[in-house]
Amino acid sequence: MKTKGEKKRRRLKKRRHRDSGTTLFAIILAALSRNGNSEGEDAVLILRCLNRLHRSLPQTLSTPFLSLLPALLSSRSDEIACKSAKIVGALSLMSFEMNEKIASEGQIVKGLITLLRSSNSIRSIAACNSVLDLSTTSIGRKQLVDLFAIENLIVRCFQAPKSSASIVALLVDGKDTETCPGIVFKEDELSTLLVLAVIILVNSCTIEQLQKIPTMLSRRLLLHLKKLWEEVHKQMLYGNFGKCTEEGFSYLNNIRTNNLAESVFRLSVDINPCRGPSDVIEVGKRIFGAEGMSLERFMLRNWESSPVLVRSSEMASSKLENIFDSFIESGRLRESVCSFLSSMLRGLVCCPPISSEEHDILHFLKEVSNDLGGPIVYREDIRVVKTDSSELELHYFRTQPGSGNSENRHVLSSTDILKCEQAYKEGYTIALRGMGFRFASIASVADDIASIFGQPSIGVNLYLTPPGCQGLARHSDDHCVFICQLLGAKKWNVFPSPTHQLPRLYESLETRHQLGSERYTTDGCKEILLKEGDILYIPRGCPHSAHTIGDGSGHDATTGFSLHLTLAIEVEPPFEWEGFTHVALDHWYRRQRATQYPFADSESLLLHNLSAILIHVAVKLVGDIDPTFRKACLVGAISSANEDWLLVNQTGIFSSLIGKINSESRFSDVLKYVEAATQKHEDPFAHFKWLRHLSEGEHESDSTGIHLADAKDIFHRVSQCRDAVEAVFYQVKSCFCSEVEFEDARRVYIALLGKYRKARNQYTNGMLSLRCIDN
Repeated sequence: MKTKGEKKRRRLKKRRHRDSGTTLFAIILAALSRNGNSEGEDAVLILRCLNRLHRSLPQTLSTPFLSLLPALLSSRSDEIACKSAKIVGALSLMSFEMNEKIASEGQIVKGLITLLRSSNSIRSIAACNSVLDLSTTSIGRKQLVDLFAIENLIVRCFQAPKSSASIVALLVDGKDTETCPGIVFKEDELSTLLVLAVIILVNSCTIEQLQKIPTMLSRRLLLHLKKLWEEVHKQMLYGNFGKCTEEGFSYLNNIRTNNLAESVFRLSVDINPCRGPSDVIEVGKRIFGAEGMSLERFMLRNWESSPVLVRSSEMASSKLENIFDSFIESGRLRESVCSFLSSMLRGLVCCPPISSEEHDILHFLKEVSNDLGGPIVYREDIRVVKTDSSELELHYFRTQPGSGNSENRHVLSSTDILKCEQAYKEGYTIALRGMGFRFASIASVADDIASIFGQPSIGVNLYLTPPGCQGLARHSDDHCVFICQLLGAKKWNVFPSPTHQLPRLYESLETRHQLGSERYTTDGCKEILLKEGDILYIPRGCPHSAHTIGDGSGHDATTGFSLHLTLAIEVEPPFEWEGFTHVALDHWYRRQRATQYPFADSESLLLHNLSAILIHVAVKLVGDIDPTFRKACLVGAISSANEDWLLVNQTGIFSSLIGKINSESRFSDVLKYVEAATQKHEDPFAHFKWLRHLSEGEHESDSTGIHLADAKDIFHRVSQCRDAVEAVFYQVKSCFCSEVEFEDARRVYIALLGKYRKARNQYTNGMLSLRCIDN
């Protein structure tokens, strides 16, 4: 314990420092008053005072001193300006409260930014160090972003000299950084500090703040960071990790590969290609433009019902070139399949899956920050598989399927990529998912096809199969697929669906088994040989398998390897017909509340709210039985102006579904379902909680509160006044079914589709920018 004498001495010392700080402030103020430019003897005096202040911070700090910093930062004296910047940095690191105080002083931050722009590298280095110190808190970063520090950093970044040698290296300084190694720079100090500051601030921006950066600066920065990223990715792939003491490199332990990847991703999310409805229509013609086929014919006869060869290379006009020709030519696929395979895999990064209901791209980045830009992962990005004679799938790489444990994830190294070549030679198929996130030419076609079918996005997988082999075993999918044969040939066996019910996306295996999707039969099996340029459509639920022919030694084009793309039309719950009906009900009821019940008493309003929620459950129950509710809604589809059949068709389907809801939904069934779910501790409203996306930004009183509803509480309330709720249930249902307007629901539905599409497009743009081209 400290004695009374020691405590007294400490108090006296603090008082002396405080008095000293007050005295130093007075001296500096007087010197600045005499000579605002801080020159001559006054400059020497000011610098001496600043040195004393800096050495004894925080004891010598007096609050009025902060008011002098803007003038000191703009001093003509390099020494005074740099020392002032160091003091700002030291204060920013002193405590969270002091950092906040410095950040709140806009003139100080502006002074730093002005100093940063100086052509004098000594001044810029001091300012950049201070900016980095201030950006250690979210408050500091926000103020720097708000005062346009990023723009000034970018400009200064391109004024600094660049090295012609290898400019980055990687290092691992601990177990936790093996997947996200640190980055070291072989650049001058200023260039290194500027890049670090830019990355930190870019990763602190909202999308709206990034959009405010002048386009020319943003694109130039993106190109610069992508160049750094390609160098970093190459060294990650080949495991070129150094040590902290690497000669010639400056070590920065607070920037890692995933931080750089995130900056590249963020700067790319709103790069939108100039494409419109005409592009979509053109792609549609190139798919459905063959003799005897049209989009209307396909939709009415085959869509979600029966497999069909929608385009045959032998029947199609010579003008209808392969929609993926640009991808084939850019990858030089016709020259060497194995060299294409290695080159492609070396340039790829993992594609962390984005949630189907994720509309905030920054939230997604936060969730996957540690995985962003990492090498591809087995089973998540790639599979190397073959099916033996007993219909058993064999994997070349041994991993635990579906494991979420990072220690069990098989990250492919450069050695593993070479092994993929060997696996191919041993009869294994290379299956690569997420091709629409890896190649721009594929992404544009995929986006157009998604528009044709009115969906937010579609998945694209690539399959490379050697001669005389089968990749995947016979299976059925929960999504429709278009198989586009790029090179070679493949023989497909497609079986009829064992049930009239379409399997739903994300449906449990137990439910799929109940529907009979695993009871395969050879009756009605179609054998189809796909050649280069052919496109085969297989509806969801139809079992299928495929294999190549021969051993590759023959001269027949059908006896060799196969390369094809599978385009998956994944119909998510909001974009089934049931989803459209939920949207129609939600929108209709919101308008009813605003126009019919604004002055209703609380009890009446509660009964109507409960009824509206229960009608949503009724829609689900009818949809579980009627197969039409599971079909894809094409209300948001883009078609040519003269194709009125599509709108007429969709309007007719909607009217039919509303009629079924009116005639087939019963209150007793709904109550029974809610009761059973609550007893099993399940959420009876989970199936349509995506409706919350329709009410984002609205006051809770304007919502039925479906996404906040507690099942037990609702069941309890309904049970207390069952007769009253039942009466209102049928009243509201009847009004809804007689008053709902297709066009009203259509507008809301298309706006929802736009939200989904925006997030998917942002994700695609970000992932495309992280792909590296192997040299």
